[in-house]
Amino acid sequence: MAKMWAGRTDGVTDKIADDFNSSISFDSRMYKQDITGSMAHAAMLAKQGIISAAEADALVAGLADILADIESGELSIDMSCEDIHMFVEQVLTERLGDVGKKLHTARSRNDQVALDLRMYLRDEVDSIREKVTTLIEVLCDKAEEYKSAIMPGYTHLQRAQPITFGHHLMAYAMMLLRDADRLADCKRRMNSSPIGCCALAGTTYNTDRAFEAERLGFDTLCENSLDGVSDRDFCLEFMSACSVLMMHLSRFSEEIILWSSWEFAFVELSDAYTTGSSIMPQKKNSDMAELIRGKTGRVYGDLMGLLTTMKGLPLAYNKDMQEDKEGVFDTVDTVKMCLDVMAPMVDTMKARTENMKKAAQGGFINATDLADYMVKKGIPFRTAYKISGQLVAKCIADGCVLETLPLDVYRSFDPVFDEDLYEAISLEACVERRISRGGTSVSSVEYQIGLVRAALGKN
Repeated sequence: MAKMWAGRTDGVTDKIADDFNSSISFDSRMYKQDITGSMAHAAMLAKQGIISAAEADALVAGLADILADIESGELSIDMSCEDIHMFVEQVLTERLGDVGKKLHTARSRNDQVALDLRMYLRDEVDSIREKVTTLIEVLCDKAEEYKSAIMPGYTHLQRAQPITFGHHLMAYAMMLLRDADRLADCKRRMNSSPIGCCALAGTTYNTDRAFEAERLGFDTLCENSLDGVSDRDFCLEFMSACSVLMMHLSRFSEEIILWSSWEFAFVELSDAYTTGSSIMPQKKNSDMAELIRGKTGRVYGDLMGLLTTMKGLPLAYNKDMQEDKEGVFDTVDTVKMCLDVMAPMVDTMKARTENMKKAAQGGFINATDLADYMVKKGIPFRTAYKISGQLVAKCIADGCVLETLPLDVYRSFDPVFDEDLYEAISLEACVERRISRGGTSVSSVEYQIGLVRAALGKN
């Protein structure tokens, strides 16, 4: 079949070359943006007197019919077409005749695809941010539920200091809040219209790019036609924001995987978000969390692939840039799928608070509070630090914990110790005394939850 771009050549290419060159198998998902953009373009052409109002009305009506027919299933997208732009124009021309051929006046597929992609990603950013918000809300609810549940906080994966499970969950809520903000910021720069840049140099027609951009909901115009058709930094910024988001989901997944193990036994996942083993009947595997952790590398790969594609391209458009869409679309699909699984998985997750507290008690994570107790009694911190370490060693040797070590043993190290010691080093007191802003006390966690909910527009 001869192509719509036939002229300089006969437009007939080898079947292998056709398949290699075609992008409709993946860019067909942008049919709605392509048709909507074309409607605005037809309206602009009529406004400027480039085509008649009657011709524009016919084009807009014809495009609306194509959109309705695709969405109803009456019209199937022809995968033998080169891309979604040519498919829409071909069907429009078949239905309207010569009027359909006028639609592509004063534009190129170069600015058309840049337009479609910006519009598509603009919509998907909103969808992803909504899913991130849902997960943040789940985390806030869980943090509220477990705001006083004591667990060990870790550094170097070693038990460090007592915290609450609610405090730990709110750390991820804060990260995700920044992810949502990054996506919003990315959308702001993305929302600049390239239509009217044409192939690379603009057009000789007296177009009104601002009119077209406003109808399509853009805030600004790409003010350099070379830049408008040849850059994909808006894709890269989106994929970068998604990579950071996936990194946060992966870190949380890693902790869920650890917490679900018998070695930790801090949480239990719902059967709906776990799988079993084909050979070991006792297994309950956190496969959904593992897949989120694994799919993070996939999103990183999409970003690195496009960065590598773009790094050596001269201006303006090059066919290499067709490689932008599969990676972008894969990032969109992967991130949305992971968020769709993560939110209900966390929502149905139950904390095993007794195991968390037992682990906190066995890790000597109140040793810093023991040192602080001595400091408040007038002992220099470094001296108190050393005595605390010696007392921990004594407990290990005797098979006990700081809370059960007898007072006379404490006094054998220093007479400063008194009966008030045991209240001072209780895990509950250790947590509640951490009153600094952002700390792990119950009141602090409640304040953090309030901050995040306010940021989400909730009371």
